[in-house]
Formats: sequence, C-alpha cells, structure tokens
Amino acid sequence: MAPEQLNDFKHQRFLVIGSGIAGLQFALLAAQHGTVGVVTKKESHESNTNYAQGGIAAVLSPLDDFDLHIHDTLVAGDGLCREPVVRAMVQAGPHLIDRLLEYGVEFSREADADDDGEPGFALGREGGHSRRRILHAKDLTGRELESCLLAACRRNPNITLDENHLGLDLIRGRDLGYDDQDAGRIVGCWVLDRKMLIRRPYLADVVVLATGGAGKIYSYTSNPDIATGDGMAMAFRAGAVLANLEFVQFHPTCLYHPEAKSFLISEAVRGEGAVLINKRGERFMPRYHAQADLAPRDVVARGIDQEMKTSGDVCVFLDLQHLDRAKIEKRFPHLVATCARFGIDMAGEPVPVVPAAHYMCGGVNVDLSGRTSLPGLYAIGETAYSGVHGANRLASNSLLEAVFMAEKTSIAATEEKSYFTTQRPAVPPLDPAPVAHTSGREVIVVEHDWDSVRRIMWDYVGIVRDRQRLHIALKRLRAIRQTVEQVYNDSLINPDVVELRNIALLGELVVLCALSRKESRGLHYTLDFPSRSRGDATDTRIELGQALEGRTPLLPECRRA
Repeated sequence: MAPEQLNDFKHQRFLVIGSGIAGLQFALLAAQHGTVGVVTKKESHESNTNYAQGGIAAVLSPLDDFDLHIHDTLVAGDGLCREPVVRAMVQAGPHLIDRLLEYGVEFSREADADDDGEPGFALGREGGHSRRRILHAKDLTGRELESCLLAACRRNPNITLDENHLGLDLIRGRDLGYDDQDAGRIVGCWVLDRKMLIRRPYLADVVVLATGGAGKIYSYTSNPDIATGDGMAMAFRAGAVLANLEFVQFHPTCLYHPEAKSFLISEAVRGEGAVLINKRGERFMPRYHAQADLAPRDVVARGIDQEMKTSGDVCVFLDLQHLDRAKIEKRFPHLVATCARFGIDMAGEPVPVVPAAHYMCGGVNVDLSGRTSLPGLYAIGETAYSGVHGANRLASNSLLEAVFMAEKTSIAATEEKSYFTTQRPAVPPLDPAPVAHTSGREVIVVEHDWDSVRRIMWDYVGIVRDRQRLHIALKRLRAIRQTVEQVYNDSLINPDVVELRNIALLGELVVLCALSRKESRGLHYTLDFPSRSRGDATDTRIELGQALEGRTPLLPECRRA
C-alpha cells in the first residue's frame, strides 16, 4: 500500500450503523457535540421504522397516566421488563413527543378543537393498552417519522449520510496494533461500499449499532429485506453479550395473499373495533383471553396459530364489516388502498390474515445508557435489548423506546473520550479490499441456503416450539452456517453472502437461547415446559465462545475480525 493510502479511512466522533428512527434521533442529538457519520445499507429511508403503521405510545390524555402505561408494559413483558427503564421511558414520553413535533412530525388530530382552540391528538388504542394513547400519522406513522428525521439530518452540517454502505465487522483497538487497556475497545467498523464494490474501515470514537431487527431469518415476515440482523451479528462476533433472542414477536395479522409480500395489517385496526373470525364466521379470541382481540400480541398470535392448526385452514380473517366505512377509509387510507389493489374491500368483507415474524424483543444487551459489554460500542432500537420489552413488546412501545434510548445513549456517548488523539500512534495499513461479483458457487449457496435457513426457522422455531424440533433446527443451521462461513472466508466479499452469513448466525443464536429457556414465557412457548417457572424471571445471555448446555464453542475466531 502506498503511504498516502494509510489515510484512506473515514474518522468521525460518532459512527452510527443504521438509519431508522433510533439511529437518526441519536445522530441529531450527538451532532451537537461533534461529527456524526451515518452508514446505511440501502437508501437512507429504508428501515423498519419506515414500515411502522400503528404509531408511538405516550401518555398525553387526561384520562391516562404514567402508572397505567407502566403497568400495561410490565404485564405485556411477562415478568422480564426492567422496571426502572420502563418507568423512565414512560415518564419521558411527553417531552420526547414534543421534540418530534419540533422536527416537523405531524400526528393525526381530532376534528374538534380542545380548550385552547388547537385540535387534540387523535389517540388510538392497540392490544394490551388500557387507554387510548397511540399517536399516529393516519396509518403511515413510521414513514412520517422517518421523513422528518431524515430531513433534519440532511440539514445538519455535522451529519454525513452514506447510503448503500453495508457494515461487515467491527474493528477493535487490537486490530490497529494497540496492546494497551484499549485493545478490546471498539474503534470502528469495516464497511462495504456497494456501489464502488470496495470495503473500507470507518473509524470513530464511539460506534452505535442501530441496524434494526432480524425478521428475514423467517420465511414469513412483516420486515423489509434489510432486516438481516447485521448489528446483532457484528456485535456477537466482536464478543458482545446478547440477550433474550428467543423472544421473537410474531405480528398476528399480516395480509394473506399470494401477491402480497407479508403486508402488515396494523393492530390499530383491532383497536378501532375489528375482530378476528374463523372461516365459519365465528369470533374465537374470547376463548383465549379476557381482552379478546385486544389481548397482547403473543396471546393473539398463539390463538390464531391454534385456530389454524385445529381447523386445518390456511388463514383466519379480520372482520370490519360492522364498522363505519367512512371512518375506516379516513383512518386507514393506506391499508384500504393496498387491500383494494389485491381485490379486497377492507371495509366490506373479511380480510384474510396470518401471523408473521415482526419484532426481535431480544438483542445486544445494553444498560440504561445504551452501553454494550464492549467499551466504545453502543446499541439502540430493535438491535438492542434495553429491558423495556421484556418477554413481549407492548404495541407501539418500540418507537417510543427508540427515541428514548437514543437520547440516553447520546448523553453517555458524548462523555466518551476522544480515542484518536495526537498521542495515538499512526493508524497502520487497513487495506481496502475489492469485492467480487457473484460467482457460480456463491449463487448456489445464497439461493439454496438463504431459503433453507428461513424455512428451518419457520418450521421448527415458530410461535409454538418443542425441544425435539429445536435440536433438529440447531443441527441443520450449524451445517449451513459452517458452509457459509467457509464461502465468506474463501472468496472476495459479496453482499449477498454477508447477509446470509448474518441470518445463519442469528438463526442459530435464537435456537440456542430458546433451548436454554426451560419454561414458557411471553413470546417463547414450548410444549415441553408449558408453564412459567416458579422462580424469579431471568434473562438468557449468550456471547462468543460460550457453550450453552455443555456444547462446544459456537464459533471460531473470524478471519475478518
């Protein structure tokens, strides 16, 4: 490498991997204290946030209070929520909403004016909530949030957005030749420029993972194609502790249609009075829970799963026929229009729905300030496990948790020392590496193993599990992952192989965590242990080299660490 190439790397005060609401909110707050680089694997608007229809929960009504929201969250979390984090988040709700309004977010408002002459917010209700407290922008809340935050970031001179850049693996101090107390510190990330087909090191004083979830480890998911668990996988390979990955939330109502790509029918529809019926037109959720169609998501998803298995039907139906058509069309214009494209009159006929993987309640284990177990590394949003969601996420708490933890993390991150100072030795060569076009061998591996991983997870690690099926899944996933790791290490980097590498790893980690939990709790229901344990609730934790149940270490050292 020529001497001038030694400086061919990007250095920022803060590096954010991901551009959902959590990453963008962190960037805007951190930019007040230094430069921020935001790396996102596709277009900057492409994120799980952008697909969030329902809304964001916050206590704003005089008929609501903090204790009720806290109680609803703890009940949904089934004993695993970290109550101090939940309490702090709920109490911060009003000021977090005020900040979003300052960015230009326009939430739907009631037609009637309040006492001050300003129309009040049109608050919705969703499953598990005891009051109306869901702010929404019609049925495209995520898109409104993403658009406003992105616009604010683009206006900020301290923020750089690099689109079509994919994180590969984290960089530690020891990778730069440092053998002091900072050898294990995370100081950057290898990033793949998908357009230039080259990988480069991005270095930073603080690295924040905000890559979203991992819904694409399942065949059927409400998530966009980007949701391949990249941040969780990178953190795990670097040695960070992950927690509670067995808690995968399946959204109860995704549109069942051969041409619909797991299109989500928002839970807010049931909040407005829609009910679930079977093929015979019978309501069935009252048999499964006192709150019927507004029970927590884990209960509704299991109820639908049981109804389909008992009847042999391929779906159930969401019935809105008893509701006012004009109200439905005004409240859910995007849903109505999308269903119409598939020949379904949402307000006039039952809508076929099935559960689909939706949200990872576990993730990279963090404290109240977003710190992971590795110095210099933070995680926020769906990538992280902060303890807010526990064993099951309360509807519309995810967007609130994202902006809350982004704020807490920005405070802690700005207090971090500047790692790259004049006292530091020069950065040694970090060779940019070319990227191969897909070879025949990689095409076969990607096409076959991508589908295999997702099918295995859907068939064996779904809504209802048992240990026999989990062991079958583990054996098959390990074989696939070993093949993928070999292809990754033996060939030049290929974006498709990178994502396959991550979903194969995340699938295996989900299975290992599920095997280690010998009870049914929240989103993890196993036929072998159908009841909750009598002792105190505990988190499942896993990290690189850990041997659960006496097994051999999970992964060897990665050559591209």
